[in-house]
Amino acid sequence: MSKLSYEDKINIYNERKNGCSMRILSKKYNITVHGVQYLCCLIDKHGFNILRTTKNRYYPIHVKQNAIDRVLINNESVWSVSLDIGLHGDGLLHSWIKNIKEMGII
Repeated sequence: MSKLSYEDKINIYNERKNGCSMRILSKKYNITVHGVQYLCCLIDKHGFNILRTTKNRYYPIHVKQNAIDRVLINNESVWSVSLDIGLHGDGLLHSWIKNIKEMGII
């Protein structure tokens, strides 16, 4: 997902809830349809407080490991685990999994 302002994220959510198509929002804000869908689901689950306003979030190793285990051991989807723990995109969890595999731990 491209860098969006807090206001853009709110606008995307509100426009989507008012019936604007994901495809139109995708083109308008220059993000993927997947990004629009993920953002709306994230806000639905966690509310507007989940949206980043200042600095990057830090995820402790136990949070990362738990998320990776849920995907690789419990066969949960990356999408659902990412949403559940409040990641700003499922790509972050994909990269955690990729890094673990490259280190030869799996």
